[in-house]
Amino acid sequence: MYASTVRGLLVRGMLAGLIAGLFAFTVAYVVGEPPVNGSIAVEEAQAAQDAAGAHAGHGGAAGEAAEEEEELVSRPVQSTAGLATGVLVYGVALGGIASLAFSFALGRVGRFSPRATAALTAAAAFATVYLVPFLKYPATPPAVGNPDTIGQRTTLFFLMILLSVLLGVGAIIAGRRLAPRLGNWNATLAAGAGFVVAVGLAFAFLPDNDDAIKPGFPAALLWEFRVASLAVQVVLWAVFAIVFGVLAQRLLATRTAEADAAVPQRTPALG
Repeated sequence: MYASTVRGLLVRGMLAGLIAGLFAFTVAYVVGEPPVNGSIAVEEAQAAQDAAGAHAGHGGAAGEAAEEEEELVSRPVQSTAGLATGVLVYGVALGGIASLAFSFALGRVGRFSPRATAALTAAAAFATVYLVPFLKYPATPPAVGNPDTIGQRTTLFFLMILLSVLLGVGAIIAGRRLAPRLGNWNATLAAGAGFVVAVGLAFAFLPDNDDAIKPGFPAALLWEFRVASLAVQVVLWAVFAIVFGVLAQRLLATRTAEADAAVPQRTPALG
């Protein structure tokens, strides 16, 4: 029974992730694509300016060497089908992982209903998987950083995600162990404070992305892109929490009713 319930939650989590991905794609297309297009325009203008300077200084030889390579995928396809595919796959994958985390957390982090547990799971996942790494290494538009350090920046970002998740799990374990002595509320505050301190230390010791943004890039455009990236994640996790909470509540209520029906009812003996 337990395995079938987890399997049912996994399927519903992936479905909720797919639905959340549709909403996130809409936000990404409407709010996120304009600053992306703006950053590409800035990059193209800078490249044209550099090519013009090189052409004037070297008699056109450098201009021929700087000829742009043909794109494998056109920009319209990238901003529609490519964006939708990436966001939907991301939503389904995270929905499945979050549903497994929900299965473990249900009944173990407090006497919360399935909907409340789904909301708490989504909030914790959003904070550890995206928000904390975002605060250390905020999102940057494409083609604005040093291409030679993409690998290093990607490694640092995923290292921050790993540290954030591990510290979050550690905070949950610490809170559970402190609860019998301090009470649930005080234990939660202590675990949360420990998480914040540990994250602060990670921020202090991990190196910064000093070359993630080229000098002279418009600050307003950068701000718009980062706000849009944050909005996409907020919508993704909020919709997932709502949809999965409803689906999980219905599934668990049905399974509870089936389990109750399977228990033989004893008829009281007559005196």
